[in-house]
Amino acid sequence: MTRIAILGATGYTAVELIKLLLRHPEADLVAATSRQEGNPPIAMVHPSLHRRIDLNLEDLTPQEVASRAECVFSCLPHGASASVIPHLLDAGCRVIDFSADYRLSDPQVFAQWYGEKHHDPDRLGKVVYGLPELFREQILGARLVANPGCYPTSAILALAPLLKSGLIEPEGIIVDSKSGVSGAGRTLKLTTHYPECNESISAYNVGRHRHTPEIDQILGSVAGTKVEVVFTPHLVPMDRGILTTAYSRPARQVTEEEVLQALRDFYAEEPFVRVIDHLPGTKDTMGTNFCDVTARLVRGRVITISCLDNLVKGASGAAVQNFNLIYGYPETTAL
Repeated sequence: MTRIAILGATGYTAVELIKLLLRHPEADLVAATSRQEGNPPIAMVHPSLHRRIDLNLEDLTPQEVASRAECVFSCLPHGASASVIPHLLDAGCRVIDFSADYRLSDPQVFAQWYGEKHHDPDRLGKVVYGLPELFREQILGARLVANPGCYPTSAILALAPLLKSGLIEPEGIIVDSKSGVSGAGRTLKLTTHYPECNESISAYNVGRHRHTPEIDQILGSVAGTKVEVVFTPHLVPMDRGILTTAYSRPARQVTEEEVLQALRDFYAEEPFVRVIDHLPGTKDTMGTNFCDVTARLVRGRVITISCLDNLVKGASGAAVQNFNLIYGYPETTAL
């Protein structure tokens, strides 16, 4: 079994991760960190874990974490992750990082979008991006994996096959995404306060959302040329789920069936991407590690639609998928 620690174990992605690991036959959760006073039982913070796990939250140093665990899932916010991960790597741990700290390859781009200098800039550009559908071979046995963002996962899986096959132009791509409120995290904010977000749909961070350079970078690496998307996220009054609609121009004359077949061929052997003929809805993937993808051709534009659970395929499920690849376990274990 693999001894596991979770850093920052009080959030939504952390509790989803714990539930997945509890049913993983090769996972032994030995530590969960938080700055909660009094080292409370983790089930006190996450009541759904009552009688399922006997573990207390602790405020541990990276050295103390490394003395117990061989694999660390870091659910810390950006900035905080890159401050502790180098110490964990030096101590021999493997790390799967949920933050954005290691997703981007350029420290200047990171500073531009995240408003602070990177704490571990020399490592940027050398960390594998944890999207198995594109980077499976690099993930195998990796010491550090940058778990993708939830919005980028939905956009990249919808667009990557068409860019790689040259069916769509790399310019002028519009990505329109809607997410449930859990995507904003557990920290209290006015915009996610119930009376503010209930019965209301709103766009936010238009032209400024931090996932934009991540989408550009990964799609650019797939296309082999510069890709710049116009990404607009929306907050939808539901707990979880992301629906992404991407609009692109065909690079040549194509049919709708040709576009769908390109998606089917690309994902034919992928256990967690379902290319479907009908239009997907977020309830179809809720609580699962699946991403559903389809396409339509409308007035000379290719429209690709994807949906996933932002807490599973968009976060914790992807992390467990990466964990399985790193340690050589069957990729679908616990998923």
